[in-house]
Amino acid sequence: MKLSDFEYNLPKELIAQDPIKKRDESRLLVIDKKTGELSHHIFKDIINYINPGDTLVLNETKVIPARLIGNIVGANACGALGRVCEVFLVRRLSDKTWECLVRPGKKLKVGARANFGDGRLTCEIKDIVEDGNRIVEFKFDGIFEEILDSLGEMPLPPYITHKLVDKNRYQTVYAKNEGSVAAPTAGLHFTNELLKELSDKGVNVVYVTLHVSLGTFRPVHVDNIEDHHMHTEEYHVPQIVADKVNEAKLTGHKVICVGTTSVRSIESAAYYDEDKKMYLLKKYDGETNIFIYPGYEYKLVDSLITNFHLPGSTLIMLVSALSSKEIVLKAYEEAVKEKYRFYSFGDACFFH
Repeated sequence: MKLSDFEYNLPKELIAQDPIKKRDESRLLVIDKKTGELSHHIFKDIINYINPGDTLVLNETKVIPARLIGNIVGANACGALGRVCEVFLVRRLSDKTWECLVRPGKKLKVGARANFGDGRLTCEIKDIVEDGNRIVEFKFDGIFEEILDSLGEMPLPPYITHKLVDKNRYQTVYAKNEGSVAAPTAGLHFTNELLKELSDKGVNVVYVTLHVSLGTFRPVHVDNIEDHHMHTEEYHVPQIVADKVNEAKLTGHKVICVGTTSVRSIESAAYYDEDKKMYLLKKYDGETNIFIYPGYEYKLVDSLITNFHLPGSTLIMLVSALSSKEIVLKAYEEAVKEKYRFYSFGDACFFH
């Protein structure tokens, strides 16, 4: 299967630069995953497609303000003393040590140091790892998370060029567990009121945690998609989620995931129950590098609420595996024609 099979043309003006005023009033394209039949709605209409007894799975990860802007200081600065630099937190390794992306990379070699916020936070480059990422050790007085909250910037995707006025708009209303460097954007459409309406209707609303890594934005560089090396992300499936998902599968109800990160969590923790002769879900804490593309047989997920994804991305491949690439690309073509808003701050689609 070729990378070119998942490409489509998107006018630049359809890339949403700002969040819509009210979360649940974004547009919703509903797609029958088997027939490709389409219908146009407002997001809050999603409640009409989710039935009592269904289980709705959301990712309650919380985005950290992972982008730090500072100045290069001290030895090993390679002639760049005082120059502005960027340190982007990717993955926490210990209390004070992170794997990071840095700019300018040529100036930030092992031993180089930088400070942020007039020295409230400093760091030193300790090592260079795969893909050119750095192992960075931070020094500070106080609580790192509080300092990061005051000095860091929200790590918006590179295709968003507008400055975010309210950083809470790049968080879901149910964001809880800090650790992501990107938002699980399908969840941005939900309000607390809509979630309550779903619960009151008899829908089981449950939460997993998958910390979204920078690999989400990394393009596929191989022509044969099966040769792509998938990034690894930390995830957690609580027992209550396993119980509710299994209850839905055993009683003939649907498991509906909100976003590709929820899908990756649920499908990664699926197992085959020999007694019941079916796939069920187990409690799990660990990491996943699951790569879902057409040919993959879904074990537990029946339906998916998601945003419109980048051409040639692993995310559009995951959606295509649930439906078909022909149906997905036809739906995207319709969305372009109808001027839907695309990507992180854009509109939503529902494959059911």
